[in-house]
Order: sequence, then structure tokens, then C-alpha cells
Amino acid sequence: MKFTSRIALLVVLAGVFFLLFGINGTWYTVNQGERAVLLRFGQAVDVEGPGLHLKAPFIEDVVKMSVREQKEEFKTQAYSQDQQPATVEVSVNYQLPEGSVMGTYTRYGVDYPAILIDTQLPRRLKEVFGRFSAQNMIQDRTKLGLEVEKSLEGALDGRGIHIVSVQVEDVSFSDAYETAVESRMRSIVAEYQAEAEKAKRITNADAAAYEVKAAADAQAHAIQVQGQAQASAIKARADALQSNPNLVSLTAAEKWNGILPSTMVPGGAVPFLQLPK
Repeated sequence: MKFTSRIALLVVLAGVFFLLFGINGTWYTVNQGERAVLLRFGQAVDVEGPGLHLKAPFIEDVVKMSVREQKEEFKTQAYSQDQQPATVEVSVNYQLPEGSVMGTYTRYGVDYPAILIDTQLPRRLKEVFGRFSAQNMIQDRTKLGLEVEKSLEGALDGRGIHIVSVQVEDVSFSDAYETAVESRMRSIVAEYQAEAEKAKRITNADAAAYEVKAAADAQAHAIQVQGQAQASAIKARADALQSNPNLVSLTAAEKWNGILPSTMVPGGAVPFLQLPK
């Protein structure tokens, strides 16, 4: 009797357990930014959006997939157009469109980023990287990222995934090449500095020459003005003498101190005095 009671108790407990498990397995929630693929006996039959949903226990199951923008980072080796080896680090921002959830899960499962992006990006990156010289790579990293993005989009076209952007985070060349680039840049900077110093010296020399010329022009102008003034004064005096001959006598009289000469030359005239003959 006791043995039978124990068996009955175990059956009851098992029934309660399966009942609770079944009730708990009849509902599920989907968060914002997610989509749930509903599986019935392992077959994808529907896609559910955010909210509370019901499913048949032991028969149906759900797989959640993100439709938010996501990011993958990669590092690989590549050669430039001039055969310079480099380590390239890139990041890819991608998104699974809502309308592609069912098809992407059916074809690739939840590991679709590894199947699609991880297999295509290294090949496309090396292909595009080989079109750039090492120097252009350093100067125009943004263009490299855009070219890789374009190539990756073309490779994944129609596969249910959207490439938002590709950024080249870092490009590291060999130590020997970076040393050579640094040396060349120092030479260029030194050349620019020398040109700047030369231009500065020429500018200073031109300024000094301009100051000397300006001073000489000013002096020549002053002499010219002074000469013109003297010429004008002489002409004015000559005109005055021509129109008034007695002006010379008047000027001399104005300057005479009133003292007669102590000696006179025989037959000479007394200054300013008109004596009768």
C-alpha cells in the first residue's frame, strides 16, 4: 500500500510539473528592437514583433533576432598597390531589415553575420586595399572606407543584410616604411621652412630697399621744391627790377647805415646823393 501511494504521489508531482512547465511555455515576450521567428516542429512559420505572444508548448518555439544597427570589428593583413604590407583594422555597421528576418534566418540562421560579413569582408578589403598606394592610403583613409563599403554592399546584395557603413580604424605599415615616411616628411618640412626663410629675407630686403628709395624720393622732391621756390623768387625779383629800375637803389638805401665813406675815388659818386654839377 505504501508503495502504491508513493507511485501515485510521483505521478501527481510529475503531472503538476508538466502542467506548470506547459503553462510557462505558452507565452513569451519580444523586446523593442527584436523580432521573434516562430518555429513549429523546427520549421519557421512566422515572425512576431515586440510585445507579449502565445505559443503551443512542446510544439512551437521562438528564436529572437535583433533588427537594431550592430557593429563588427575586423583586423587583417593586406598589401598596397606598391607592395607595402600593412595591418588594417576596420569596423562594419550593419542592420537586419525587418522584412528580411524570415528569409535570413531560413537561409543562414542566427549566425548570419559570420556567414555573410566575416567571409566577404577580408576578400573585399584586400581587393580594394591593393588599388591604393601606401602614401595615398595614409592621406585618404576615408576614401578607402567608402570603396570597401561599396564593394561589400555589392557582394552582399540580395542576401538580406544592409551595410550601414565601413570605417577604416587604423592602417599600420612596417617599421621600416613608417621610418622612411617620417624621414621624408621631415625633409619636406625642412624644405618648406627654408623656402619660408628665403621669402622672409626677400621681403625684408624689398622693404629696406623701398625705405631707401622712399627717402631718396623725398629728398629729391624737397630739393626740387626748394629749387622751384628759389627760381620763382629770382624771377619775381627780376620782374620787379625790370618794371622799377630804382628798386636796387631803394634796397641799398634801406640797408645803408648813413655813414659816408672816408675815402673816395676821384670822380666817384657819393652814395644815394645826387649833387649838382
